[in-house]
Amino acid sequence: MTGILEPLAGTAPAVWEKLDDRFAGIRGDSRLERLWTGGRWVEGPVYSAAGRYLLWSDIPNDRILRWDETSYQVSVFRNPAGNTNGHTRDTEGRLVSCEHGNRRVTRTEHHGGITVLAHEYDGKRLNSPNDVVVKRDGSVWFTDPAYGIDSDYEGYKGEIETGGCHVYRVAPDGALTRVADDFNRPNGLAFSLDESLLYITDSEEATIRVFSVDGGTLSGGELFAECGNGIFDGIRLDTQGRVWASAADGVHVYHSDGTLLGKLLVPETVSNLTWGGPKRNRLFLTATTSVYSLFTTANGAPEAYGPRV
Repeated sequence: MTGILEPLAGTAPAVWEKLDDRFAGIRGDSRLERLWTGGRWVEGPVYSAAGRYLLWSDIPNDRILRWDETSYQVSVFRNPAGNTNGHTRDTEGRLVSCEHGNRRVTRTEHHGGITVLAHEYDGKRLNSPNDVVVKRDGSVWFTDPAYGIDSDYEGYKGEIETGGCHVYRVAPDGALTRVADDFNRPNGLAFSLDESLLYITDSEEATIRVFSVDGGTLSGGELFAECGNGIFDGIRLDTQGRVWASAADGVHVYHSDGTLLGKLLVPETVSNLTWGGPKRNRLFLTATTSVYSLFTTANGAPEAYGPRV
């Protein structure tokens, strides 16, 4: 029925923990909205500004779900979905997805068709692409750990064919290159505001590393942060260049110098996060079985199709 909002699946206290004085200006709602619950392991939130909806993956249940910002209704966007994990949008606003089950990275065209961007490297199948970001030049960067082939839970049990778990780049012309090969299990990734740096998490090492970006190559890879509670998974930046990282106890917020400024404590282990809403000040969290959101005083960094900061 038009105009009738579905009730929330509950709320939870939004506990902000300040660890550095520079965190003082970050605050938000006093309660987290639980927009939906009932997943097995939810991941990969991505917001559509044009459609005013949020998509996310429920990996073991092999589906992508959709939450409508105007009605609060949740529906199935795609099922089966190739056990998708991370999502983003490209420079034209098209959905780019990492598919564990199909061991590939795909793009959903505006007409609904699926284009395969990457499925093998040097003639060998990828492991299980996990998370993905798009640079303003149109290149697609993704991580390829083995979680989707470790067992049948998040994909299909299989063998590593590429010699390890690496990070890759799909050039605008479609060429696939390996850009980092010294990770244990690379996972979340995010560019700095000027795209001169790329932050990448290693979920098995519980670290964030930072690389210098020179066109289509990476250098450096210094330690940026170590997780003090659980592991790092997904990461996103705000317009001040702060890094927001998922962790076992919620979201950890880091200054660009690597200092842990504070935390947003969440009642479930957070897998990933993204910014949305008309002002990009609404933080969406995928956390184990549920999806949460709250409005904050911070604004998310623009995506590749958005205006520059």
